[in-house]
Amino acid sequence: MSRIGKQPVVIPSGVTVNVSKDGVITVKGPKGELKENIDRDIQVEVNGSEINITRPTDQIRHRAMHGLYRSLVSNMVKGVTEGYRKDLELVGVGFKAANTGNLLDLALGYSHNIIFEVPKELKVNTVTEKGKNPLITLEGIDKQLLGAVAAKIRSLRKPEPYKGKGVKYTDEVVRRKAGKAAGK
Repeated sequence: MSRIGKQPVVIPSGVTVNVSKDGVITVKGPKGELKENIDRDIQVEVNGSEINITRPTDQIRHRAMHGLYRSLVSNMVKGVTEGYRKDLELVGVGFKAANTGNLLDLALGYSHNIIFEVPKELKVNTVTEKGKNPLITLEGIDKQLLGAVAAKIRSLRKPEPYKGKGVKYTDEVVRRKAGKAAGK
């Protein structure tokens, strides 16, 4: 049995969970509302202040989905109560970030600025302090969407291994390589 799948998801106070007949689970909390389609083979039961997820058989497909849906439901509950946050750092001379609403204006060393539209479900904030690298902060309740948008922004200029220039997560460690002078 899946070690993750068999653990119940605890529902904190102020959060309501509804499971419809057509397999849609809705989680409402103080920060917002999230919905997720659940596979028809996986059973979701709300018992008081916890959610239990069960599978019908021990097939590989069912075992894989058991842990997956338990994690997705757990992430939804955490998202509507606490929310999620990702911080990105721009490392490089002349790299800049500014935002107006949900439009992110990035100067990443190309011949033109990149205008990136952040989905309305997420909040974006940019901080530029003198002597420090510019920071982009993304906040939202949907962990999947937040991770996808942060990865897309990072992919605009990935950190390179020689000088470490590029867009990186603040907790990311870039493996540095020695240049050609070190080979002699």
